[in-house]
Amino acid sequence: MDSKKYILMGIGNTLRGDDGIGSIIAQSFKDRDWLSINCGVVPENFTSIIKKNRPNLVVLIDAVEMDLKSGEFRIISPDRISALHLTTHSMPLSFLISYLKEYTQELIFIGIQPEVIDYSNSVNPKVLKSSEKIIKILKGRNFKLLKKL
Repeated sequence: MDSKKYILMGIGNTLRGDDGIGSIIAQSFKDRDWLSINCGVVPENFTSIIKKNRPNLVVLIDAVEMDLKSGEFRIISPDRISALHLTTHSMPLSFLISYLKEYTQELIFIGIQPEVIDYSNSVNPKVLKSSEKIIKILKGRNFKLLKKL
């Protein structure tokens, strides 16, 4: 595999409704400049790929309770991550992010506001629509379109 400059890590449980949106984005994201990884609920299992590639940019995407309208998304700064409700992770994402920062020039964490997280494999249409917008932003590397929380 070629060394990639950009790596997308989609996080989520596709059996829990909107919580699976990060994984869904990773599965459907195709771009020759990017390596897209569906990390499921164990993103820490994929740190060796980041370490090996030492990309310019790592983007993590996950469903995050941010008290926004469902489907809204934001860049979440590392210092805010531990204060937010992240749903289905064995390791706190703040630990993962601080570890990954050593192996990339830039790291962006995008949170998407879920509508419902329950045992269902259907994703809210507003959340799905947001995933399409995020994919377009990533492909164009137009990160200025991402609002910060």
